[in-house]
Amino acid sequence: MIRLFNPEPRVQVLELTAGLRCVVLDDVLLEPETLLDFAASQRMHAPEGNLYPGRVTGLSAEFDARLRDLFWQQARGPMGLRRCHAAYVRLALATTPVARLQPLQWLCHRDRVDDTDPGSMFAASVLYLFRDAALGGTRFFAPKQEVNALFRDAEALSPSDFSARHGITPGYPPEDSAHFRCVATVPAAWNRMIIYDGGGYHSAAIDHPDLLSDDPRSGRLTVNGFFPCRRQAAARLA
Repeated sequence: MIRLFNPEPRVQVLELTAGLRCVVLDDVLLEPETLLDFAASQRMHAPEGNLYPGRVTGLSAEFDARLRDLFWQQARGPMGLRRCHAAYVRLALATTPVARLQPLQWLCHRDRVDDTDPGSMFAASVLYLFRDAALGGTRFFAPKQEVNALFRDAEALSPSDFSARHGITPGYPPEDSAHFRCVATVPAAWNRMIIYDGGGYHSAAIDHPDLLSDDPRSGRLTVNGFFPCRRQAAARLA
């Protein structure tokens, strides 16, 4: 079996806010440069049916399986998980300029959420594969008010109509806005991976979109993982 991951990464568990934890792993890959080489050799494509602002490509089944193992080893206890059903993994490069963002991309988001099932969690991970921290880590948010209508309008209206109705200008989600407050930002670092509950509001912290690049060796390259899970009974009751 290929040894892809460091068996002893540096681990922190951050309490971002009440009920929201983030597991931070540093020195995750044994040879992270190999993923940059792989990304540079691929014809990455825009994802179908997904709002990721850039291009993606898949990784090997071996990598996906090992990432799932790492996720389970590090997240099971801190995040109160009982079972992980699957892993969906992709290599992603953020490239979309502000002028081409759609209204839903101006807002933070939640990943797949089942509000009717408190025992489920759609956990997520981001592995940062860039050295320039100014490309941005990950932010977590709490709504200041009811936001269902905001998201409905973002999906239905043109960019100009949405901007006129809500006073939101095109751009990647800012740290603070009339609708959301930032509760925490985890900075990016080379070969760092974070794990969190994708059911909370979050976004990439892209404050300098002019730094985005089509070149995986210098752009905002990440490995994004998604893990449908079941919570432990105690975690459901907490």
